[in-house]
Amino acid sequence: MTGSESDDGSIHRLAQRLTAHGSERIDEVVAEERAVALVYNGISHAVMMATPCDLEDFAIGFSLTERIVEKASEIYDIEVEDIKIESGGRGIEVRLKIAAQRMAGLQERRRSLAGRTGCGLCGVDSLEAALRPVARSLATGAVSRRAIERAMAALPAHQRINRLNGATHAAGWAAADGSLVLVREDVGRHNALDKLGGALAASGAAGAGGFVVVTSRCSYEMVQKAAALGAVAIAAVSAPTSLAIETAEQAGIALVAFVREDRLTVYANSQRIVS
Repeated sequence: MTGSESDDGSIHRLAQRLTAHGSERIDEVVAEERAVALVYNGISHAVMMATPCDLEDFAIGFSLTERIVEKASEIYDIEVEDIKIESGGRGIEVRLKIAAQRMAGLQERRRSLAGRTGCGLCGVDSLEAALRPVARSLATGAVSRRAIERAMAALPAHQRINRLNGATHAAGWAAADGSLVLVREDVGRHNALDKLGGALAASGAAGAGGFVVVTSRCSYEMVQKAAALGAVAIAAVSAPTSLAIETAEQAGIALVAFVREDRLTVYANSQRIVS
């Protein structure tokens, strides 16, 4: 089947729809997924499967939440380039120039990540690397149940890419009152959160008392990344894992899941959620 690309994270593909009345050829919009290599000072560090938009945000957010750099100013330059692969496919290289001190630290703990959609720990070569110490969130204060419900209810309207293809996750940063400040999307939930982190770092829009809302289940790495962004809480539309709950307890942020119109469940640090 043939297809055409767009610049909004989606791609058009011809498909065959079969029904009880026969079949028809239709033009379907699906999520675009590409191999994206993150290259630091000329050395490839990670290859993730991602939606090829907001890639500078992705690179900054990944670098911060994976603690490759301590602050965005330690990233001096970012270049994004399409790459033709010998097998005939296409990938993308995101080339970052970072501070020499941070590059030395990266080389010390260098690992190979072979990312797959929705997978945040692929290629980690030891239990110590996978279960690295959890940084406590710098956030103080609490967030109201009403603010969480307001932010989650507003999230679908900001899912521009998902409206087209129905296959992308979203991560949003909400102010203390529940108003959404920024939203980013990707086929991988971890990637969406990294893109959000990069956008917040670039814009300086992460105000005190803010929290993260996501359209996915809540895993260990989602909590860890939210804590690294200084969130008071992370609220998910679906379930948390046991390790996510333990991580939230250690990080000092509230973990809220199964957020629906009339209910939500708090799994960690319930004192940070007020009714």
